Amino acid sequence: MDGEFATNTDPTARWSLVVPLKPLRLAKSRLAGAAGDALRPRLALAFAQDTVAAALASPVVRDVVVVTDDPTASAELAELGARIVPDAPANGLNAALAHGARAVRAVRPRAAVAALNADLPALRPAELARVLSAAEAFPRAFLADAAEIGTTLLTAAPGAELNPAFGGPSRHRHLSSGAVEIVLTGVDSVRRDVDTGDDLRAAAALGLGPYTARGYTPRGPLPAPRPGS
Repeated sequence: MDGEFATNTDPTARWSLVVPLKPLRLAKSRLAGAAGDALRPRLALAFAQDTVAAALASPVVRDVVVVTDDPTASAELAELGARIVPDAPANGLNAALAHGARAVRAVRPRAAVAALNADLPALRPAELARVLSAAEAFPRAFLADAAEIGTTLLTAAPGAELNPAFGGPSRHRHLSSGAVEIVLTGVDSVRRDVDTGDDLRAAAALGLGPYTARGYTPRGPLPAPRPGS
């Protein structure tokens, strides 16, 4: 699906975001112990829905491209206003992100592009705007995750290549690549990605978005709802 998608008409909205998403059956494998294999794909989709919805609501975000081959996720995220780009490289996370950035710049060659994790269920539009606004001062910049090991956001100004190096200790790799680390307080929702049950509890303490909140309580993930409930 690569059709109509939402665009922020505010002239100050300059960022195009690229969000990668694995097929839901494979996503968030480390959550299986906390959520079970039945609920895990549903939570992965809910995380992505909350991430994309919050990103599209951010005043500095022009549009969102989601790179995925999952048909269910494609339909649900397109309904929110994302542009869906198939994962043509099919060669892992960083290849997907580079492909998404090329798709953005095929339409807008001078776009400012940012790669954003799909697992930020507590994401706040205003906090994302603060981070992206800070990134405008640099050709490439990134935000470390809450553990200060990985990365949740990587940006590239117009004319700069994204050069993503996500996965594992990506904070060090992005620093080594010349990207500038963004250091801000009060942007916890942009740093809180979710891989484990503990991560999900920490995100819940910040305040979950509506899609994730439907399947989670402070006691932990809930069983999938019955059809029609």
